[in-house]
Amino acid sequence: MCDMKSVGIKVLESKLSEYVRLAAAGETILISDRDQGVAELNKHRGERSPILADSMLADAVRHGWSAPPVLSGRPLTEAKPTMTLVELLNDLDGDRNDR
Repeated sequence: MCDMKSVGIKVLESKLSEYVRLAAAGETILISDRDQGVAELNKHRGERSPILADSMLADAVRHGWSAPPVLSGRPLTEAKPTMTLVELLNDLDGDRNDR
């Protein structure tokens, strides 16, 4: 079990710089609200993918709804379209008419 500092939100607000310095030095700070852990403050690893810069995607990964892509070092290839725009629109119209 690791030794983790814990701080309430009110104390964190008044001493934010101190806790940010501790996190930058490698400590993990547990932030609590009414004695319930609500967040952690950690050192930035500096290895965030530009793909994860999208906050909605990052939130989905945090909640476990999605997994981040595995980066192989190879450039991503674009998918080739399977039908033209006109074919796609006609297909959609056909689906709507089936209702």
